[in-house]
Amino acid sequence: MKVILLENLRKIGSIGDIIDVRRGFARNFLIANKKALYASKENINEVNKIKTQLGKKDQEKMKDAKKIFEKINKKKFTVKKLSTENNELYGSVKPTEISKIILEIENLEIKPSMIQLTKEIKSLGDYKVKIDLHSQIQAIIDIKVIAEETVQ
Repeated sequence: MKVILLENLRKIGSIGDIIDVRRGFARNFLIANKKALYASKENINEVNKIKTQLGKKDQEKMKDAKKIFEKINKKKFTVKKLSTENNELYGSVKPTEISKIILEIENLEIKPSMIQLTKEIKSLGDYKVKIDLHSQIQAIIDIKVIAEETVQ
């Protein structure tokens, strides 16, 4: 299915590009989140007309992303979780939990979908986590998981 991008998306394309993607991805993600339109002749003409406005919006998003980047990049956040004697967690640390911690400490709202775990956090220790703030800006934060209390 052919769609026209309304945003710069990393590894997919930039504003105004007409790309061919799977039908489900187009309908359920790109079009549902207003990141793309169906590639009809009317939509192509419309996007060409508003391309400069979309570019300005993208620049504003990039400025906001840079501000957030400066606040949280290379910061260390601590998570307390229940653990066993061999330092394994009961459950794992999820992006929603990391998002809540950043909101509490830094007062910044970061969507869990922006948080990219390189591997699942299932035990105590230090982990690096990527946060996609914009298609061209990624912050890296440190997550330190400590024991809330040990359960036997």
